[in-house]
Amino acid sequence: MTRPLLIAGAGIAGLWAALHAAPRKVILLTGSKLGENASTGWAQGGVAAALAEDDSAALHAQDTLEAGAGLVNAEAARLLAAAGADEIRALDALGAKFERDADGRWALSREAAHSRHRVARMKGDQAGAGILAALIAAAKAAPHIEIRESWRAESLLSDTDGGCAGILARRPDGRLEPVEADETILALGSLCGLYGVTTVPFTSQGKALVMAARLGAVIEDPEFVQFHPTAIDVGRDPAPLATEALRGEGAILIDAKGHRFMRQVHRDAELAPRDVVARAVHRQVRSGRGAFLDCTGAVGAAFPDHFPAVFTACMEAGIDPRTTPIPVAPAAHYHMGGIATNLDGFTGVAGLYAVGECASTGVHGANRLASNSLLDGLVFGRRAALACRTSTRRAGPALTAEPGRDLPPLALKRLRQMMAREAGVERDRAGLMRAASLIDELEARHGACDALVSARFVVHGALARDESRGGHFRTDFPATKARGVHTRLTLDALCDVCPSPLLAAGPAE
Repeated sequence: MTRPLLIAGAGIAGLWAALHAAPRKVILLTGSKLGENASTGWAQGGVAAALAEDDSAALHAQDTLEAGAGLVNAEAARLLAAAGADEIRALDALGAKFERDADGRWALSREAAHSRHRVARMKGDQAGAGILAALIAAAKAAPHIEIRESWRAESLLSDTDGGCAGILARRPDGRLEPVEADETILALGSLCGLYGVTTVPFTSQGKALVMAARLGAVIEDPEFVQFHPTAIDVGRDPAPLATEALRGEGAILIDAKGHRFMRQVHRDAELAPRDVVARAVHRQVRSGRGAFLDCTGAVGAAFPDHFPAVFTACMEAGIDPRTTPIPVAPAAHYHMGGIATNLDGFTGVAGLYAVGECASTGVHGANRLASNSLLDGLVFGRRAALACRTSTRRAGPALTAEPGRDLPPLALKRLRQMMAREAGVERDRAGLMRAASLIDELEARHGACDALVSARFVVHGALARDESRGGHFRTDFPATKARGVHTRLTLDALCDVCPSPLLAAGPAE
């Protein structure tokens, strides 16, 4: 008898995979209450897809390739773009109702590096929340899905052949329980919570990446972190986001004196690729000239209705965006790298799949095209589910596993501040070496906590890449090499270059 498919993570990728695994039974683990701490719910802009009459999947794929700065898997980009319109229609039919214009056509925004208006949206900036609500309702109603809320994935179980045999989970009562499975899909999201300024839940610390690496998976391009250029700079953690759709509507970036600075940086000004805008905003803030998103002319009085989430965040901070420019700064927003997979989410470790932001199919390359992230979760979540639905694998007996280890709060604060300072929008060898030294110090004191291992992957990948490309910018190597090459690391290789008995041994007792 086929055992249930095990899925860890209940954002867009995990929920979409669970729904498409039917009729196979699914056990869905979510580390908190369903709908909490999922980055999907915080996504504002929407889902990119070629839905307009003047658009095509080929154009969408080409924009994806160009934004990715030479590291996009072309086959993955074509597959993503070709499936986009059908995925939007499927979500819409499920109850995630996207905006339409007066003639019944899709209401589409244009965002950075897109050559067409192609971002399907919900009430301006409500796409993530609307999609998540529809997916949760469908999952709760699906008889093949067993949802285990507040069951936190701690580590992967291995079998005698080195394959994945399920997950060691921490139940809501704190007890550890092995959940065995022949196939396991990781959909645990980002590592951007490692940064002091981020737009995602700070609990997103790359746990899936570390779990998979400890079982032998390859980690691809961990140095490529995307920084959203217009996080609202009001001292909140996580930082509220001013969606890129505002710039698509005509909002402009200005300094404290009202000077529009992006025109001098790139021909597309505010709609330049995200890495370009993020660096420009970063330099404005660092120089003391300041950076502000002026929406007063482009949106003005329509703000409460057209962009309610941004409007509420601003008003709570004492800023009326209808009449006042919004202070902004870059914030860690999306991880382009992750667990290396094929186009069905398979990691190369028997029985182990990864989808969504914790995975790397190569579709985002060095710089994700705006609003391709939710589409990534849909397309590759579905493909992984279909691959697992017909699988005949039988895992061997599960071996004993140690749980992961959390970094204490004060140490985590130090790590997050260091990552923002030394491995952020702009990097150099001296700063990255300081980051590596702090990781060594914290590891010697607290053991090989998951956050430290995850941060070490990012820092070593950044040290090894002696060029600037996409989201990775080295001030000491500002040029881009003629040929793009992927970074691929295993935990063993990381131990070789960053020797540490604790790291090699796993969590300390």
